[in-house]
Amino acid sequence: MTKPPKILYDCDTGIDDAMTLLYLASLVQAGEAELAAVGTVHGNIDPMTGALNTLRVLEAAGGPVVPVAVGAARPMAQDVHYAVDWHGTDGLGDTRLPEPAGRPTAEPAAAQIVRLARAMPGELTLLATGPLTNLGAALLLDGELPSLIREVVVMGGAFDHPGNITTHAEANIWHDPEAADLVFAADWPIVLVPLDATHPTAVHDDWLDRLAAHGTPVSRFAADILEFYADAYTPTLKRRGAVIHDALAAMLIVDPELGEYAHRPVRVELRGELTRGTTVWDARSLPADDARRPVKVAVGSDVAEFQERLLSALMAF
Repeated sequence: MTKPPKILYDCDTGIDDAMTLLYLASLVQAGEAELAAVGTVHGNIDPMTGALNTLRVLEAAGGPVVPVAVGAARPMAQDVHYAVDWHGTDGLGDTRLPEPAGRPTAEPAAAQIVRLARAMPGELTLLATGPLTNLGAALLLDGELPSLIREVVVMGGAFDHPGNITTHAEANIWHDPEAADLVFAADWPIVLVPLDATHPTAVHDDWLDRLAAHGTPVSRFAADILEFYADAYTPTLKRRGAVIHDALAAMLIVDPELGEYAHRPVRVELRGELTRGTTVWDARSLPADDARRPVKVAVGSDVAEFQERLLSALMAF
């Protein structure tokens, strides 16, 4: 019997990160995963608010109780931007939830990555669903880090799908292209879950209604914060719904067979006036030689199975 994955989660806790935390909490409670710690980063919201949101969500789920570290407050080489139009000024749909009982740790998130990787060499799956600044900083702190991490799973990028923050760039990568390129250049196994895979998993009225009707405190909490997200997504989707991007990345950790994949090196455009932050691969039939390690890129998934598993997880509390 294989051991449950031991996950170190790096996120920018907005609404889809919150759904992912609830999904991870359900896995932990079912004995299907371990959550070692969480680190937060700028992105949907500032990292301190993201850390407090993380604590709020985990406390709403009844645990697990894990260290939550505050990470990078800005990107490596550009100004910081937040996604308040999509996640609200509090990151959780302007629900204005009370202060959590717990507090973030004093250790920076990048230092936490390095310390835990050193303490548990070869055991950790590093799940990143925000900008990759903490991961990039951790690589600069410890050059041996790639050999210490079992796997890196990233929600980010877009290839044959339009961008969601510019015409070509996906938000997590665009928020810190330099850090993302450091991560893709490192010699560690990466699974990348781009918009190509996440956008087709959009949930709509029937799914949202089933969640709201379940009536438990956790399902009401999830439904309440998803209201704002669905309102923001409706013009894009042309019907009421939402794309819970980050949860697909988490689900592919515990069940990789749920996805379809291509294997190619990935680079990030750093200088293009119109394309900065775009993920680039060589999809030609005879691609050029590339010294970079190929990335396992999710290009599709079993959408119905993802939607049902996520809904079941949110209604399991």
